[in-house]
Amino acid sequence: MVEALDKQHRGLNLAPERITLGLFLETWLEHTVKPNVRAKTYRSYEQMVRNHLAKTVPPVKWKEKKLDTIPGLASLKPRGLTVERMERFFNAKLTAGNSPALVCSLRTVLRIALNEALRRDLVERNVAQLVRPPHVPKPDINPLGADEAHRLLAAVSGHRLEGLFSVALAIGLRHGEALALQWPEVDFTTGARKVYHTLRRIDGKLQRTEPKLEESRRVVPLPPFCLDALGDHHRRQCQEREIAGDRWKETGYVFTSSIGTPLIDRNVLRGFHKLLAVANLGRRRFHDLRHACVSLLAAQGVPDKTIAEIVGHSGTRLTKNVYRHATQAARRAGLEKVGDFLLAPPVAPQQDAGGSRRKPN
Repeated sequence: MVEALDKQHRGLNLAPERITLGLFLETWLEHTVKPNVRAKTYRSYEQMVRNHLAKTVPPVKWKEKKLDTIPGLASLKPRGLTVERMERFFNAKLTAGNSPALVCSLRTVLRIALNEALRRDLVERNVAQLVRPPHVPKPDINPLGADEAHRLLAAVSGHRLEGLFSVALAIGLRHGEALALQWPEVDFTTGARKVYHTLRRIDGKLQRTEPKLEESRRVVPLPPFCLDALGDHHRRQCQEREIAGDRWKETGYVFTSSIGTPLIDRNVLRGFHKLLAVANLGRRRFHDLRHACVSLLAAQGVPDKTIAEIVGHSGTRLTKNVYRHATQAARRAGLEKVGDFLLAPPVAPQQDAGGSRRKPN
């Protein structure tokens, strides 16, 4: 009774054992997540809770043995969660064919939710924090080198979307940032481009939203060749508007379809891959243009802080550790120096006047 009165005096939950994890996750999504995150983030969290965390994992066969069905976590009490129970659940998800990246995302969502439960005194510790995440292989990043960048620009010359690929490569725009560009955000007088929005697909619809990080809102000066490409693109778009006539839909976007509607991301990627094939550059992601921009800027001696400001990173750590890559030419030059050193004849020890040998400096 003394303990209960003390908890009541401190405003703590007196009966956390009555709340199931499923009920808590539902309340957490509605009252904590939904008002404070973007619609796409909420949708992602909601799908992971509905399709995985609160859903039974079906039995699977592993090495000719049928494993027991692992129930979802919704019916469990938050205080009843243990590290062993969480490990069984995540291992069952992996065995059922889910990717390590998805399982890591499930752990992240549950960790964030249990942090809120910890704040509300529904649990005494965050069990998801104690579970080791599975290893997620890093994606194969293959940024363009200097010669490859010239070949790509030659391939896109005269293409309908030359301006899109030129700007994305030159200033390292994200895919959504490039597609969200509108004409009022391009200042041909000062040569600046405002990066204030991103184009995202939310619930099947393209929506123009603000970026997640404040650092992503930036004004970037455009190189002259990008301004020329955008000028050509503007004239081409005016011709398309005249050809489309009444079918044209004025949206204000720089990069549009032939009738003025926003570009569909998969169509952009399809055209990008065709241009890569023309330039004989192999298959790459659109995001590799962003990696290439950072690497090329670093190769020209641009400081990391300046690069981070250009591409909209929150700090230089991400710029240096993730996006900056040594170019193939730099690797070759470094290895040639090592080769020259190894093939050079050894330096004979020198003798002083007294006849004793001394090592070379």
